[in-house]
Amino acid sequence: MDLRYDTFYIGGAWVRPDSGRTITPVDASTEEPLGEVPEGTGADIDRAVAAARTAFDDPSGWAGWEPARRAGAMERLADAIDLRADGFVARVSAQNGMPVAVARQLEAGYPSAILRYYAGLARELSVAETRPGLLGGPIEVRRAPVGVVAAIVPWNFPQALTMFKLAPALAAGCTVVVKPSPETVLDAYLLAEAVAEAGLPPGVVNIVPGGRAAGAHLVAHPSVDKVAFTGSTAAGRAIGEVCGRLLRPVTLELGGKSAAIVLDDADLDLAKIGEGLFGATLLNNGQTCFLGTRVLAPRHRYAEVVDAFTAFAGSLPVGDASDPATRIGPMATRLQRERVESYIAKGLGDGARLTTGGGRPAGLDRGWFVEPTVFADVDNTSVVAQEEIFGPVLSVIAYDDVDDAVRLANDSDFGLGGTVWTSDPERGAAVARRVQTGTIGVNRYIPDPAAPFGGIKSSGLGRELGPEGLASYQQTQTIYL
Repeated sequence: MDLRYDTFYIGGAWVRPDSGRTITPVDASTEEPLGEVPEGTGADIDRAVAAARTAFDDPSGWAGWEPARRAGAMERLADAIDLRADGFVARVSAQNGMPVAVARQLEAGYPSAILRYYAGLARELSVAETRPGLLGGPIEVRRAPVGVVAAIVPWNFPQALTMFKLAPALAAGCTVVVKPSPETVLDAYLLAEAVAEAGLPPGVVNIVPGGRAAGAHLVAHPSVDKVAFTGSTAAGRAIGEVCGRLLRPVTLELGGKSAAIVLDDADLDLAKIGEGLFGATLLNNGQTCFLGTRVLAPRHRYAEVVDAFTAFAGSLPVGDASDPATRIGPMATRLQRERVESYIAKGLGDGARLTTGGGRPAGLDRGWFVEPTVFADVDNTSVVAQEEIFGPVLSVIAYDDVDDAVRLANDSDFGLGGTVWTSDPERGAAVARRVQTGTIGVNRYIPDPAAPFGGIKSSGLGRELGPEGLASYQQTQTIYL
């Protein structure tokens, strides 16, 4: 793969960059360069925001279209994305190490499904309602698009997380500037091609890859009306501070350190629960914010749980992300592998017992690979139990009873995801309701486009997906009639 681009998609056209700076994406499995794209500067961001502003302020433009007309354009975009499914899978998998089997589900079919879901909501969208007032006379409540949206997207699920922001923004009538992560830029060009093919009006979607400086410039831009960000908690705090000072609406989907609570009646037959367990604990090589990487096990079944998770992790084939048989691919970058390895060293230093993994897999001399790793005898206060590792590392922690399990699950700075594993779904749901988290599953976990997704505590602010995700791209106006 050698893909080279020399323009940005701004204002419905392919525009030359302001500078000669470039980004070179690298194949995470081979460490070979994949091509080259321009790196956006503040001047490029200014042009993109100006194009989005012009498109939004046009009284006959996107924001003024009937919702059903916007829905039709979104469905055309979903069709154009589907036509490029193989390209999205190949590019994402190469850049960030996501196994192609995962990418085909979550970076091809899932984004277009989100678009179609929000197109459906747009068709039903009511922009105004009238209600009786308490002080006499009717009241009209209008819901208008918030305006120009800055969408800042991470590298781990670049297309899915772009659509978490783009789809509801488009449904609401907003215009958008998307800033992809420098680690995953090639797939963004496929999205731009799809936008152009779908015939969205110029300036409705603008895409400028760039680094932190470009992102900071976009967040603080005076013509931006809302920021939507997915990424680290540290970066989210910095963005939140800027938006707070500007009184600018912001959605922050940040880090996690979720608990997978194994109840005493859980069926640990991997033939039955293996796929669900994989999606909830080690999906995308562990580079997923909502994963249940703290496994809470009843003390009287502790050895059994450790053995089950050790067998589970040790059974996952590790290899090149482009191989359909691969379940665990490489880390996205050399720096990310170094981060994961430093946490493994901290776990060992804190006295945790390594039951599988812990190193680099034999026979894979190129690529940023880390073996699926399980720690036993972990204290919930230890570094590996409290900090987000963002790699294929699980920590098994013992608890005494259900109250103790809930206490341990809630003893975290984060609150994004989680699971409860049990043979009694009603009991599992009762336990789930006690966990302080934005989302949680019983015997499975997958963010459903129809349900609000997001975290509490250090896991973020606001919600994406579901009708709630659409509402966050609207503002209300009251007219006293």
